[in-house]
This record gives sequence, structure tokens and C-alpha cells, in this order.
Amino acid sequence: MNYLRGFIPWIAFAVLSSLGWQWGALAGLVLAVGLFVQGQRKGTPLDSQVLEISTIVYFVALTALSFLAPLSPVRDFVGAISMAWLALTAWGGLAVKRPFTLGIAKQQTPKEYWHMPVFLRINVVLTMAWAIAFTVTAAALAALDVAHAGTVVTILVQVAGFVVPAIFTAKYPERVRARQTA
Repeated sequence: MNYLRGFIPWIAFAVLSSLGWQWGALAGLVLAVGLFVQGQRKGTPLDSQVLEISTIVYFVALTALSFLAPLSPVRDFVGAISMAWLALTAWGGLAVKRPFTLGIAKQQTPKEYWHMPVFLRINVVLTMAWAIAFTVTAAALAALDVAHAGTVVTILVQVAGFVVPAIFTAKYPERVRARQTA
């Protein structure tokens, strides 16, 4: 579950945005920078910190916008925009054949497996699952924002957007390994 660590800023943002989108964005930025620095101190390679780097870029822009234009209409769509950014991060990694889960998986997997086709394929499938979940969640949140759905509904959709691919990520590699040994 090491990959969930990279989502801490996003979860904090979702929770703290109820106090004001500026504070949620600032908390997300501080946590993202903290995770990145912590990773660098541990010697974590940059390819294992794609999510953290993307998160920093996003929260720098969002924090600046939220404090410079606190009444911007963007604030009404930050949940959808955030998930869309995560979707772009995941789809972009797939497009350049560097799924964001690959660097994370390398931190947990012995080096002799890194170039095996099954290892690479698992990470493409996992990143694709996250990309699809983020895309669907972004679209659902945008629709809910336009419909002025309540906070509870949007939070439930956001939680599902993380929980569903997290469960898949936990189970899929085990299923592949079981098939390989059978």
C-alpha cells in the first residue's frame, strides 16, 4: 500500500477544502513537498516520485490561484479539476510508457523482476485502472458540481475514486501471480 502515500495531499485537500479551498490547497502543497523531501532524504529515485512531483506542480498553481483570486469560479470545480489532473498524470505516464505505479513497484520488488514482461504489464494495467478511475471520478464530480449536489455526495464520489482502484491495486498482482504459478 506504499502507493497510497502519494495520495495523502489529495485526501487532505479534499477534507480541508470544506474550511476554504485556499487552506485545502495550501495543506496539499505542504504535504506534497514534505513527502517529496522525505523521499529524497531516503534516496527514493525521481521515477518513484512522479505522483509527488505532479502533485507539487498542481498544488503550487492551485494555491497561488486560490489566494490571488479566492472568489474564482474555479473553486466550485476543484474536486473535478483535481481528479482530472490526476487522470492526466496517469494517462501521460502511460503515453510515454512510464506508468506512475512502476517506480513505486520498484521500491517494493527485487531488481531481478523489474524487466520481466509480466512486471511491466501489471504496472500498465494498474496505472490504467487508476487513470480510468480518475477520469470517471472527474466527470462524475463535474456533473455533480453543475447539479449543485451536496458535499456528502461529492465526498463519497471522491472516496470511491480512490478506494476502488486501491482495492484493485491490492488484488490484481496477487491474481496474476496465482495464474503464473498455476
